Amino acid sequence: MGTRLGDAGRYLWRYRILYLLSVPGILYFFLFKYVPLFGSVIAFQNYNIFKGITGSDWVGLEHFQKMFSHYDFLRILNNTLLLGLYDLVIAFPVPILLAILLNEVRMIVFKRLLQTIVYMPHFLSWVVISGIFMGIFSMDAGVVNKALGFLGMQPIYFLGEDSYIRSILIGSGIWRDSGYGTIIFLAAIAGINPDLYEAAEVDGAGRLKQIWSITLPSLLPTIMILLLLHIGKFLDLGFERVFVFLNPLNLESGEILDTYIYKAGLLSQQYSYTTAIGLFKSVVGLMLILLGNFFSKKTTGESLY
Repeated sequence: MGTRLGDAGRYLWRYRILYLLSVPGILYFFLFKYVPLFGSVIAFQNYNIFKGITGSDWVGLEHFQKMFSHYDFLRILNNTLLLGLYDLVIAFPVPILLAILLNEVRMIVFKRLLQTIVYMPHFLSWVVISGIFMGIFSMDAGVVNKALGFLGMQPIYFLGEDSYIRSILIGSGIWRDSGYGTIIFLAAIAGINPDLYEAAEVDGAGRLKQIWSITLPSLLPTIMILLLLHIGKFLDLGFERVFVFLNPLNLESGEILDTYIYKAGLLSQQYSYTTAIGLFKSVVGLMLILLGNFFSKKTTGESLY
């Protein structure tokens, strides 16, 4: 035992600089990710900000019962599930496709220019992006309605109709994040052995065949890991992303759990109730990532653990 402890001590001392560099990251996760978990206990209380956690009355599962019996909750949950599904099915593959297309560009200067252009929207805030999209879809001066008018069609108030809000939310997310999401996939493509492409080319395989037979299989481990991480935040679309596009006319199809938590928790001060909703989201996310990890390990051999 003493020998093992001595070996561990020497190992720690040998790589002490690396461990010191990791301290800020460890502190960040401990203070902002793990410590707040203890606050989840108020989901089972009638929390009173003056009495605190130790002095508030316990109510058990009352807030969870209220959550599932609330007349609006199932509609909001349905909106969240649909948007999460659209984001997974439509938005997730876009960075993969974009990375493959960028990799096929042979002119280095043009390739770098394209990468810069598709990366830029990621660094804009959702407030700025909502302003851009509101301008594009404006009734009076919007490019889309101008085009519809040119074709002899009536203008449409896109941001004021339930039938369009989900498409706008998913489309804006793709425009903002798909370019930045290509970074990981481009790095994975760069790690593929060039000899594989040369051998395939000698065998007469064209570019599409090489992509299908070499690039995509080589990207599969990266795709599966990112897919599992994406599944884990299936119900977590982001408050800002949705809130900036909401108005009373599209609330029916656009409101999600995050925006509902903001209204019920911060504006109506129902802290215990919204903590119960947040805990529900976390449990669902954990179950999804465990199931996804299990099936991924069985089918592809790739997993998070």
